[in-house]
Amino acid sequence: MIRLLSAELFRLPLRARMPFRYGIVTMTEVPHVILRLTFEIDGFRQAGLAADHLPPKWFTKDPHRPVAAEIDEMLAVIRAAVAHAGAVRAPNPFRFWRELYAAQALWAQAQHLPPLLAQFGTSLVERALLDAFCQARSLTLADALQGNFLGMELGELHAPLAGSRPCDWLPQQPPAAVYARHTVGLVDPIEDIDIAAGDQVSDGLPQSLAACIRFYGLRHFKLKIDADEERARDRLQRIAVVLARECRDGFAFSIDGNESFRDPARFAAHLRALLAVPALRTFWPHLLFVEQPLHREVALTPAADWAGWPGRPPIIIDESDATIDSLPMALALGYAGTSHKNCKGVFKGVAHACLLTQLRAAGQATMLSGEDLSNVGPVALTQDLAVQAALGVTSVERNGHHYFSGLAQFPPVIQEHMLTRHPDLYTRSAAGWPRVDVRAGRLELGSVLSAPFGCAPGLDLGGLAAVELGIG
Repeated sequence: MIRLLSAELFRLPLRARMPFRYGIVTMTEVPHVILRLTFEIDGFRQAGLAADHLPPKWFTKDPHRPVAAEIDEMLAVIRAAVAHAGAVRAPNPFRFWRELYAAQALWAQAQHLPPLLAQFGTSLVERALLDAFCQARSLTLADALQGNFLGMELGELHAPLAGSRPCDWLPQQPPAAVYARHTVGLVDPIEDIDIAAGDQVSDGLPQSLAACIRFYGLRHFKLKIDADEERARDRLQRIAVVLARECRDGFAFSIDGNESFRDPARFAAHLRALLAVPALRTFWPHLLFVEQPLHREVALTPAADWAGWPGRPPIIIDESDATIDSLPMALALGYAGTSHKNCKGVFKGVAHACLLTQLRAAGQATMLSGEDLSNVGPVALTQDLAVQAALGVTSVERNGHHYFSGLAQFPPVIQEHMLTRHPDLYTRSAAGWPRVDVRAGRLELGSVLSAPFGCAPGLDLGGLAAVELGIG
């Protein structure tokens, strides 16, 4: 039997080394939180961790709401999820999550909160539980999924999976390395010449796209666009020149539409125009997929039926993947799949991966991408990578190491823990703090995959500021 015994929340303000524009907001600073929950698991006490940014304008893209109000709301959904978890008694992690998910959904409905935001709180409790459970049972996450020690009932989430187990669909052996798909934000410099003198960063890490390719050996990219066709065309042409010049042994990229379109026909015309640009003719064959071009308010409506666009590139949802039913709805409209990121839920992501694999085995072209909220270590990054690998995702958007100076803003004891326990994922920067070690465009995951749930146990949180949970 599993029950929650105690909860602690820690908060650390992080400042970006360069501005990151995604959609309607430019991020220069963001709160980072780490949740530590202690559970009783079959009579034994075990603590587990989870962490994430509190990113304004992602869970609810409302241009009129103050950033501080959105951060307070994210903290409120975390507090609610922890409070709901305190009432759960369950025989395994899956049943615990199911009860918590249902309780959080009812509460969110009464509070008029959208599911994507509300279940962010659930996902943090879920991740801490998975960490605690894997430690208590001396299992890695991949082993826990392969042996179904988590108690997953896939058919409860997607009916076509009834009677099957995760091991029937997930890779028996997670990939030992993944491509770090580098995000090029809407205001990111493409060449060094684009960086104004006052905007130059002097922390030893690269800043422009061209410099990042040389420094990290990047080969996979995520290119953000908006609804301005002329701006998108000109920017993509400049990026295409850089990628052709710097990545002579090949490259691949995805396009992120950032929910910039409310009219599916307008988006289709926009992308067709870009696909027809003569200067980009040799660029487009490297396209992997297009992510969430439509605003979440229209993305899963009948207007978004892609059947009338034969020969379209694969289009997936991201922010629209708000509930367990979102993926089947998207597939029925002609989307190719969805993204995984831990903030949307681990069990949900596992079920999605299994469904998409089942459909591929039946001949349907589907895909699961690995995406990111510019997350960073020590906990969020490693846990997300552990899940991505367990799901078989090999191209994962990673941009936290680009927008933040490694773990420079974390206490020294945490920095040393990561350098010592994750020496394949982190290396010491010229300035002395740990940075993510992207080599030849890839991340080595040996230490991540051997940890119970991504992050090696024993992380000391004593140097972080505690946040009052206020749940009694």
